[in-house]
Amino acid sequence: MLTAEAKAELEKQQYRIVGEHSAVKTCGWTKNMINGEGGCYKLKFYGIMSNQCMQMTTSISCANRCTFCWRGYKAPVSKEWKWGVDDPNTIFEKSLEAHEKLLVGFGGSYKANKRAFEASKTVKHVALSLTGEPIFYPRINELIDRFHEKGISTFLVTNAQYPEAIRDLRPITQLYVSIDAPNKPLLKDVDVPLFADNWERLNQSLEFLAKKKQRTCVRLTVIKGINDSDFQGYADLIHKGSSDFIEVKSYMFVGPSQQRLKKENMPLHEEIVVFCKQLEKYLPDYEIVSEHIASRVVMFAKKKYKQDGVWHTWINFPKFHELYAKYKETGEEFTSQDYTLKTPQVGLSGKGTIDHLEALHAKHLLKRVDTSKREHVFVDEHTDEMDLDEKNAEA
Repeated sequence: MLTAEAKAELEKQQYRIVGEHSAVKTCGWTKNMINGEGGCYKLKFYGIMSNQCMQMTTSISCANRCTFCWRGYKAPVSKEWKWGVDDPNTIFEKSLEAHEKLLVGFGGSYKANKRAFEASKTVKHVALSLTGEPIFYPRINELIDRFHEKGISTFLVTNAQYPEAIRDLRPITQLYVSIDAPNKPLLKDVDVPLFADNWERLNQSLEFLAKKKQRTCVRLTVIKGINDSDFQGYADLIHKGSSDFIEVKSYMFVGPSQQRLKKENMPLHEEIVVFCKQLEKYLPDYEIVSEHIASRVVMFAKKKYKQDGVWHTWINFPKFHELYAKYKETGEEFTSQDYTLKTPQVGLSGKGTIDHLEALHAKHLLKRVDTSKREHVFVDEHTDEMDLDEKNAEA
């Protein structure tokens, strides 16, 4: 799948190639949490411990060349699978090995939180969203089974160009579909798709998403001045997918996307909040639940997740694995409502990117703050993540 040049470039960027078409890379949030600097938004929204999460993909290839993507154009693109198909057991084992090797250096780091590092040796979550299109892999269901058998939750992100794969996907912990634009012409400009019927594929993918019984989420990546309008168009697509959750996230000016977009296209967190408050007016079944300022992301949930005035967006992972094992054995279906937990922290703070950077500077977590450069810093709001983990375990 990869040319020698493309493989060398990925390895230079700290990717580890697994077999012929998969890859692993340590997420910045995983590193941060091991260093005691906070976890990612998936911790705050859903209860994932970032230090125990492996970031990978089963297909480096993709059917889009999204303008906002951080991967370079040397990475392969294809509408059809043209390569050999690696065994899912091999992908599973080799990915975990690669992940462990990438983290081993933290064992001798003076910065590392020893408890967090020791816990990181046991992977409990996999984010199938690193690069490319993971659902493209023909044996994805077998790999999902393998993860679940080992007590590893699955979070898979798809760009909605393979609707039949979404239809046929077995239950996973949380399935994401990306909605990168609110209308057909803009989707073509933003995603630069290979499929001529890309808009139709997105809509069919959302129709199949709406039929899923387990947790689903749609993700909007907002590019300032490009796809940050047409709220009715976004709402129509969201209603079609009927997802449990919505994540509205800022485009980040990183990697090769800098060759295609400008720094001015990266919204501040406060601009994402304004966008979300406007979008909320078109979504009567949803409410804004939480935010993660460092990631410039806001999360919505369907109102059914608010029980007696209390939000339940966190995941009961042991319960999910119990339900999945029963599903595999008997075929008994289960729903997203069957494995929820109370959300420890909710609400909007009223703070923005600049406030956040200045707070980090005051705590000596940044050497300086140059707000004119609209910097992005991978540090959390300093919630007590390890304490949140204990609360999750007790629940």
